[in-house]
Order: sequence, then structure tokens, then C-alpha cells
Amino acid sequence: MFARLISASHRNIDMRRALHGASDKEEDDMNLLATTTSAAVALAIAFGCSTDFAFAGECPSGHAGVNELTNHPTQPRGVTDTVIGSIDLGHELGVDGRDLRLRRLVVQPGGIVPFHSHDGRPAIIITLRGQILEFATNCSTPILHRAGETVRETSKVSHYWINRSKAVVELLSADVKARD
Repeated sequence: MFARLISASHRNIDMRRALHGASDKEEDDMNLLATTTSAAVALAIAFGCSTDFAFAGECPSGHAGVNELTNHPTQPRGVTDTVIGSIDLGHELGVDGRDLRLRRLVVQPGGIVPFHSHDGRPAIIITLRGQILEFATNCSTPILHRAGETVRETSKVSHYWINRSKAVVELLSADVKARD
């Protein structure tokens, strides 16, 4: 089981390398992170510990609640959004009018992914490179997302993201959306 976890983590790192390349030091750092993370999860499972904990990139404990997000940004800035591929779920699963879509978002320093909802469009996002802040209607404080972290976006959230760092942020987003 431990070997399968490490193998899966290394496959994710290989995908990241393929998307934007990495230096030897970055590869070593990513391999260490993947192995360490896999080991921690495997040990928790092996010793019967609960793995139901708050994941990095989620609303910090004690900060869940309504956040009106008044004066939220409504226009994108410094963001490229490229569709990598999509699948018609009507043909695959009989879910007519819906697509499974994979996108790559690149957010420049100071860039903004504007306020939007995930009502009817659930998504999973992974931060491939950099770190970015999320401002969500269900969290009273900004949520920091770092490279390697995954976020579940459901109908319960409306939010926007801002890159306040000095580095480019890369995100990979998979969502189920209404067919255009």
C-alpha cells in the first residue's frame, strides 16, 4: 500500500514536470515532498489514526462562516485560462448536457480570478506552482493555497482568487459544467 501511495505521488510530480519543466533541485524537492506526504498518510492508516483532518488550503479551523465579500472583483486580470481537453458526459455516462473539462490557469503577480460561483459546476483544483489567496463566501479569512495542494469547489462556495505574490501561479482545474 505504501509503495502504491509513493508511486501515485511520483506520477503527479511527473505530470507537473511535463507541464512546465523542473530543475534537478526542484525534482529532488518534489520527490522528497511526495515521499514524505505518502509516508505520513500510510503511517496514519497503518496505525488506525483518523485521516479525517483539515487539509492544507481549506478554511482554517474556527473561521468557517458567512463572508459577504462586498466589493469583490468582477473582471479577470492577468489570467490566462486554457482548456486542455473535455469529454461529453452524455456519451460517456448518460449525463446529457454536461462536460468534464480540464483547464490550465496561469495567474500573473497581481492577477485576479474574478468572483464566481460553483453552483452546478463542481470542480477540483490543484496548485501546480506558486501560492495564491482565495476569498470565499464560506470563510471569514483568506485561504492560502500552496503548490501541491488540492481544493474541492462545490455549490456551497462562491469566491475569487488573487495572486499577491511576486511569482507566477499555475493551477490545474477539472470541472463538470453545462455543455456550451
